[in-house]
Amino acid sequence: MLLPAAVLRFCLLPVVLGLTPLVRAENSVVSREFIFESAPYPQVHASTLAETPQGLVAAWFGGTREKDPDVGIWFSRHEGGAWNTPVEVANGIQFRRPGGEVQRHPTWNPVLFLPARGPLLLFYKVGPTPEPWWGMLTESADGGRTWTTPRRLPEGILGPIKNKPVQLSNGDILCPVSNETPEKPSKWSVHFERTRDLGKTWELIGPVNDGVAIQAIQPSLLFLGGERLLAIGRTRQNRIFEIVSNDAGTTWAPMTLGNLPNPNSGTDAVTLKDGRHLIVYNHVPGEPGKWGGKRTPLNVAVSRDGRVWQAALVLEHEPGEYSYPAIIQASDGKVHILYTWKRQRIKHVVVDPVGLVGRDFVGGDWPQ
Repeated sequence: MLLPAAVLRFCLLPVVLGLTPLVRAENSVVSREFIFESAPYPQVHASTLAETPQGLVAAWFGGTREKDPDVGIWFSRHEGGAWNTPVEVANGIQFRRPGGEVQRHPTWNPVLFLPARGPLLLFYKVGPTPEPWWGMLTESADGGRTWTTPRRLPEGILGPIKNKPVQLSNGDILCPVSNETPEKPSKWSVHFERTRDLGKTWELIGPVNDGVAIQAIQPSLLFLGGERLLAIGRTRQNRIFEIVSNDAGTTWAPMTLGNLPNPNSGTDAVTLKDGRHLIVYNHVPGEPGKWGGKRTPLNVAVSRDGRVWQAALVLEHEPGEYSYPAIIQASDGKVHILYTWKRQRIKHVVVDPVGLVGRDFVGGDWPQ
């Protein structure tokens, strides 16, 4: 059957305008949903997710506002095709006085991780601000239905700061970590923490930068092949940082700035089974002299080597804050992304990476 000329022109329009990659990228999105529609707290942030034999699990912090003492760690399981009602699994209560008075600190940045063998791990922070906070760890042997009593990590060990650890070929768990010092201006430095026994004992590696020339925090770890690792993440220098290890994280080369912009906002990245790398981030430059830039749009870029990136997908582009992503690839090959949606909800997007087509940036800008 011959199509009318007007219809034919409409069908060809994306090709004429060079939009075919956009269409293919959007077709790679399998689903979009909120983990919950309403919550017993006004603000949420810093989500994390993992895959267990029982299904996906997610966590985040929620409370009145970031830094408020009532902020706790909330958790949900994906069962029967839907996320169940979130429950608080950890908080910053230090003690209760006989009269009922409670000393409580806010909690921060949960990180879920399931080792090849062992229980589901939930790391998080407790403390009034990021400068003096300390690391906590709780475990679940049943996919998040029940949890052990949280325990404080050893002095000087924080656990993964925002993004997931990786498990190395020898079974060691390597955590991407960073530190913010209390002086003004604060020094932001990256280090790594290795555990060989599921968090019972630890080895501290670094810091790997001075926290001044490049002020960097919240790394993600990527696999480059063999024992080569790449850490990338957030900076105050308006660009994503890069740092390489050639010996499975024992030593690290000098830190440099990459080509992707960063408005002093959290990122996350993952190495796919096909060898490509994905990063979720805000493709927005920061504003010099200010805390950061806009946290919209929220973007996905793809790379073959972790250094040269191409535009792949826009997750959000409307006004608002879309930030602090977490990303994993599940056993079925699908990519799962969580992120803060306007500080009101946590959004879950499922992507089929087969449909992601990289497009070159135009003078550093996202291609239209």
